[in-house]
Amino acid sequence: MTTTDLPSDLDRIARLRTTYAGLAPRVIGGEPWPLADDFGTGPEASWGPPEVLAHLAEMLPFWLGELERVLTGDGSAPVPFGRLGEDATRLGSIEQGRRRPATELFARVDAGLAAWAARLPGLGATDLAKVGLHPRSGELTVAAMPDRFVIGHAEDHATQLERTLVEAGR
Repeated sequence: MTTTDLPSDLDRIARLRTTYAGLAPRVIGGEPWPLADDFGTGPEASWGPPEVLAHLAEMLPFWLGELERVLTGDGSAPVPFGRLGEDATRLGSIEQGRRRPATELFARVDAGLAAWAARLPGLGATDLAKVGLHPRSGELTVAAMPDRFVIGHAEDHATQLERTLVEAGR
């Protein structure tokens, strides 16, 4: 994706906010959820609601910061940005966050989505064309970053939470 579809992105973020607001009572009502023994990136990893919510709460502001990092570039060369799943700071944030109450995590997720919804309309054509260099995904335009790292990712985690709730009978 080389261009953003701003109305679609904003609509998707609005739907995500509604989706997470709808999931919140069911997740909160199921507390306390067991903490996963392995929440890393390997095949044995298993994330329950605490890990998913902690990840969302930390990743939304992280990727907004990375978007801003790419925007600081002058356009002459791709700006290095991002991280890999094995990043120690990422895993440490999930470790700490998963011990927080779900009400707090849902509030942080909503605030993160709101920040993205507020930032996207301010991006002009020059901004959207700027290129970042991700360590695994390679070169990506600013226009491609919201779907790749935030919107699509948050949609996947909403599906994951819903599946967990269904499996738990909630």
